[in-house]
Amino acid sequence: MHAQRGRFSAVCGVTFGLAMISVVCVTAPAAAQQPDGSGTCVDDAMIVFDASGSMSGNQAPGIANAPPRIDEVRSALAKVLPSATQYRRVGLVTYGPGPAEQCNVKLNFPPAQNATSRIMDTVNEMVPAGDTPLTAAVQEAANALNFRRRRGVIVVVTDGEETCGGTPCQLAEDLRAVAEGLTIHVIASRYHSFSWRGANHAAELGCLAEESGGIYVKANSEDELIEALRETLDCPRLSKSLNAPMR
Repeated sequence: MHAQRGRFSAVCGVTFGLAMISVVCVTAPAAAQQPDGSGTCVDDAMIVFDASGSMSGNQAPGIANAPPRIDEVRSALAKVLPSATQYRRVGLVTYGPGPAEQCNVKLNFPPAQNATSRIMDTVNEMVPAGDTPLTAAVQEAANALNFRRRRGVIVVVTDGEETCGGTPCQLAEDLRAVAEGLTIHVIASRYHSFSWRGANHAAELGCLAEESGGIYVKANSEDELIEALRETLDCPRLSKSLNAPMR
């Protein structure tokens, strides 16, 4: 899985190798805090979930009867959310479905405790449709986090770039100028498929992550999606430590 690192200021340190990304939470599990005190694994988070029309496409273009991409993302979320929502409040913004030929964004709910079932019920009911107003969706997620006054994390999962006229990189610069401590991670699902139009478009999403100190990850399988979600939404070392039996 390929990844591109910006000024990574989230909870977990990231080590990049040629073939994989590994995450190291370098702090005591009880506090789950960075050595410089700049953030924790329990900051409120928002998932920005792509349910645009392209998510109905096959996971492997050209292969008949392959499951749609949205199913792959649903499955990955179902495996990561139970752990992540133990330690942080998580909310949801979705985009795509809605009035035809419009750039639809919906704040499903702001950060909430024990949100796994609520998130999964919502995304499992969605039928992919519409365009990709990714910039507006990220702004909506930032607003839900009260980004001017509170720290927060946004995790974007998308299989394509902005198609509604927004400029993700400009938004990231604007947010950085006024945010209290907002980190945006971008997971590019099935990057090597036909829904990505080229390096310049993908670079906008890389900039969205870099400007906020997040990471930009290309995930081309469910396993890579799970790994990326664990690195950005969950805190693996904290989860492992707190779930370990007492001695």
